[in-house]
Amino acid sequence: MVFHDRRDAGRRLAHRLVHLRDEEPVVVGLPRGGVPVACEVARMLDAPLDVIVVRKLGVPYQPELAFGAIGEDDVRLINSGVVAYSQLTGGDMAAVERREREELVRRAERLRRIHPRISLSGRTVVIVDDGIATGATARAACQVARAHGAERVVLAVPVAPRDTLATLKDEADEVVCLELPTWFDAVGSWYRRFGQVSDAEVTELLRRAAEAGRAEDAGDDPPLRDEDVVVRAGEAELAGHLTVPENPRGMVVFAHGSGSSRHSPRNRHVAEVLNRTGLATLLFDLLTPDEEIDRARVFDIELLSRRLVDVTAWLTRQDDVPGLRIAYFGASTGAAAALTAAADPDVEIAAVVSRGGRPDLAGPALAAVRAPTLLIVGGHDHVVLELNRRAARELSCETTLEVVPGATHLFAEPGALETVAELARDWLVDQLSPTSSTPER
Repeated sequence: MVFHDRRDAGRRLAHRLVHLRDEEPVVVGLPRGGVPVACEVARMLDAPLDVIVVRKLGVPYQPELAFGAIGEDDVRLINSGVVAYSQLTGGDMAAVERREREELVRRAERLRRIHPRISLSGRTVVIVDDGIATGATARAACQVARAHGAERVVLAVPVAPRDTLATLKDEADEVVCLELPTWFDAVGSWYRRFGQVSDAEVTELLRRAAEAGRAEDAGDDPPLRDEDVVVRAGEAELAGHLTVPENPRGMVVFAHGSGSSRHSPRNRHVAEVLNRTGLATLLFDLLTPDEEIDRARVFDIELLSRRLVDVTAWLTRQDDVPGLRIAYFGASTGAAAALTAAADPDVEIAAVVSRGGRPDLAGPALAAVRAPTLLIVGGHDHVVLELNRRAARELSCETTLEVVPGATHLFAEPGALETVAELARDWLVDQLSPTSSTPER
């Protein structure tokens, strides 16, 4: 198994850890590469996210080979076998440790100013990294967790050498690993994308996780509005459902090409995820029941986009909505309608998400779209994937194409729809945040 990136690895790892959800664990990532993986695990387990800062002590002439590791609270581990093999002197080791200790203190102080430590006392602690090579940092992290009172320690990684992992079973109460190769080269060889993770990315992931946790805590409050509505669009009256949570952070309008957006189980699932994050949603039927029978209407992008513009204008006049930044979430031909409407000068759209969409059907409007756009396509939806790749080249706005591995057009495979919802949530929270810049027109 080769992982697309750290987030993909985190999602796959999370499916092996769902049995821990009832233990209300704390998930901790090892900065920096382990944090994007841990973030996905924390989401699926509905768990808080934190970090344990550790630093590998690398052999001076071969930094990737660890002769030990250090961690917060003066945890220090030395691998005597590597020291002997590398013929390191005390001075060599002291110089490396001094440098790494300074870096550890710097990172820990910076992170703790932004993200105060979550208590591990009496908790199940899930320690996550993007992979294990020598095991030194993982071993140090387990000891730090124990020092902070963890009742149970679970070590979870996407990939590790079989022999190394065996030596760690005494450090953790449970060890979970997706890939255990006998022959192991480097952690990065198990990822298609394995770029450096910056301190800024780590702090941003921690910030998002903390905000999501606060939104979950507020989720018990009843929404301001959660009701069926009738929207007038030209001569048509379209049925919809409007949900506005307490203190909404943005509005997402769903557009489904087959017409019945409000009844689509996939759209409703994504909308529920967005609502829990504090985003308001409007699911409505782009076509009336009589119109939906006519297959040609489903591909009438001009009609669908015009109605979407009319519905957006209606929405801005509703109580509790003025001032909210608005995004479109389009599926199938509804994605083409969303992109065409986003290019209309009569509306101001902050972001667009396409799920298994046909952006190619937006035609010349693609070049006029200014709203940041996320295209989500199943890896096994081959024809639509190619159409999205072509459309991405025609879009002049900020554009991201995310491929869900193994998914087909309807994302019916286990975990596929959850991945879609998480990708959409993260993108929309970022783009609808009041600090996000509004696209120029």
